[in-house]
Amino acid sequence: MSVEILVNVTPRESRAAVVEQGVVQELYIERANRRGLAGNIYKGRASRVLPGMQAAFIEIGLDRSAFLHASDILPPPGLEQGVDPQTFENVRDLVNEGDSILVQVLKDPLGTKGARLTTYVTLPSRFLVFMPQGRGVGVSARIEDEAERLRLREAVQESGGDRGGWIVRTVAEGAPIEALRADMMFLERLWQVIRERAERAGAEELVHEDLTLPLRVLRDLLGEQVDRVLVDTPAALAQMTEFAMTFMPALAGRIEPYDGKRPIFDLYSVDDEVERALERKVPLKSGGYLMFDQTEALTTIDVNTGGFVGHRNLEDTIYRTNLEAAVAIARQLRLRNLGGIIIVDFIDMQDPGHRGLLLHSLEQALAGDRVRTQLSAVSALGLVEMTRKRTRESLEHQLCRPCPNCGSRGFVKTAETVAYQAFREVLRQARQFDFKELLIMAHQDVIELLLDEESAALAELELAVGKPIRLQAEALYGEEQFDVVLV
Repeated sequence: MSVEILVNVTPRESRAAVVEQGVVQELYIERANRRGLAGNIYKGRASRVLPGMQAAFIEIGLDRSAFLHASDILPPPGLEQGVDPQTFENVRDLVNEGDSILVQVLKDPLGTKGARLTTYVTLPSRFLVFMPQGRGVGVSARIEDEAERLRLREAVQESGGDRGGWIVRTVAEGAPIEALRADMMFLERLWQVIRERAERAGAEELVHEDLTLPLRVLRDLLGEQVDRVLVDTPAALAQMTEFAMTFMPALAGRIEPYDGKRPIFDLYSVDDEVERALERKVPLKSGGYLMFDQTEALTTIDVNTGGFVGHRNLEDTIYRTNLEAAVAIARQLRLRNLGGIIIVDFIDMQDPGHRGLLLHSLEQALAGDRVRTQLSAVSALGLVEMTRKRTRESLEHQLCRPCPNCGSRGFVKTAETVAYQAFREVLRQARQFDFKELLIMAHQDVIELLLDEESAALAELELAVGKPIRLQAEALYGEEQFDVVLV
């Protein structure tokens, strides 16, 4: 399978797109004023400890306090490793107000929620993830060959795997022992530096910052399956090449400059795909469509046959639409970076065999997702419930803001509704004040409605108040905005 990574770097924004078989699958965005926080390590200060929630709020220098649950707090020194903090009767046995505490960001701030923290630090490198407070060696489940799993585990254990906990990443498959040892030495030295910085740092101070987006792309995504990485900026290209020569010299040759006249994201219409990923409706090739609704609590996906009428019978039409939807849903989850609880409302099928095949198809489509997902069976109501690990904001939250016109409700009042609101406001003011005439200022659509379909109602209103009413269209007014001015 052909896989390419496109990297677009500007002074204030970096973007990376993963393209498989000419189709955009994932998009990463990092802006200078809103860099992702996941992976950063801070010297935090406990501002509030809430025994009723078994949690604490930690100040780390952000606008909102960050959240630290008792299950994410390392037990006090002297206790046996592996003690579950939930066994403590009170979270105050683990942390108190005013305490300084070394924390790492698990999840970026999302919506109205602050960042999610942990004191169990993890440090990733090219082939390994180091957990200084952990124990043992784990191997990525994506490495399926048992002989290779055993080789990697033994290599890490023999190289000092008893010094903390280690996870062997998927990209380590086939890696030489020397490369694993070099990663271990690097991570152990990095942890030593972080500890020294933490001792000198003041409260709410950043101790360690994760790599920038272009370098994270290389660390996390560049592997044997990637054919090439195209970079459109010479400075970023030099930085990425140097990083690759240090940590992955065998793959450094796959990083290439892009010097085309067209913007790099025009190669596979990436920007067009981004625009489509911000829409609620996703059309399917058959004529069916998906509807995405993202809320703070969960994301719902509704599958519809639309204009697809099939060829054989209703059950076959529904089954084919659902199968196509399953593949499209898996791609949209990656592209939109949707996380948390996700409810999929497939079209109801009567055949139990079709339900099983649909679930299997969805599992296969999700297998290529780097983010961990959990899928449940089809519920009694015909819904498929799933979760997808959420560590950063979705594409919609990164690129959009709540609608100022509708108050982020997702809909606006009709021109007719606004016109009648203006009528009521006219009557209210006519009963309270003296005036010569009234002026209604509103959106163009509302004014046109008053002059056309509601002209008779406007005339009746003038008779009721006994004064003339003038209309004025305001180009800068939103569809729901209006003013009634006494003249």
